[in-house]
Amino acid sequence: MNHAVESADLPAFIAVGAGEQSRQIAVRARTGHPPGLFWLGGFNSDMKGTKALALDAWAAERGRACVRFDYSGHGESGGRFVDGTISRWLEESVAVFRQFCRGPQVVIGSSMGGWMALLLARELLRQPAEATLAGLVLIAPAPDFTEELMWKGFSAEIRREIEANGVWMHPSEYGEPYPITKALIEDGRNHLLLGGAITVGCPVRILQGAQDPDVPWQHAFALAHRLPADDVVLTMIQDGDHRLSRPQDIARMLAAVGEIG
Repeated sequence: MNHAVESADLPAFIAVGAGEQSRQIAVRARTGHPPGLFWLGGFNSDMKGTKALALDAWAAERGRACVRFDYSGHGESGGRFVDGTISRWLEESVAVFRQFCRGPQVVIGSSMGGWMALLLARELLRQPAEATLAGLVLIAPAPDFTEELMWKGFSAEIRREIEANGVWMHPSEYGEPYPITKALIEDGRNHLLLGGAITVGCPVRILQGAQDPDVPWQHAFALAHRLPADDVVLTMIQDGDHRLSRPQDIARMLAAVGEIG
């Protein structure tokens, strides 16, 4: 994998995957002192969202390293969203982490990014990198969402459409409908975490909105019960939604990041 030099406005790009599976992943890496920050965005979101930009600005003010990127089919990266799977996006997450991060890192994962953060932690325990985990900050984390929050909640009619056509267009409150593919659902089953203990090897902070329509608060409790008992803090935001992008929510995220590192 090779990467270009980033200008003030343009991302760097790295190639992930081989042959026909190769895709160009857009990365914005701010140099600075450790602990670095590593952002993992949500499903169908990008690295220019409110939380990602606030995190980058916080890092800039403190001279901290900060890395954010777009999954394939998202934002400025290549590839098609419809081709995306948890395996594919995890491969990209690991590749960017290994290439751009050095020393201790606080990994901040939002929604699907929370699942990615947990899978990244497991991967690093199996195969350590030059960078290590100082802690995880998980915002409305959605581990196992393809199974627990999508497939199990779909009507029989939607399931039949996915089985027959390989895809169903999911209506969105935030924009155009987006595809939920049979490949996404089936591949997600290879990465389920909530069936047993989850070992991450670092402190964990979870922020969850009680009014979240996409990831119910019970999901965050189920996750917390699967994590080691030591140094795991779950903060319930009674009037919080899924995005948790209000100024007070951003402040809580940054406080959690600062507490860990």
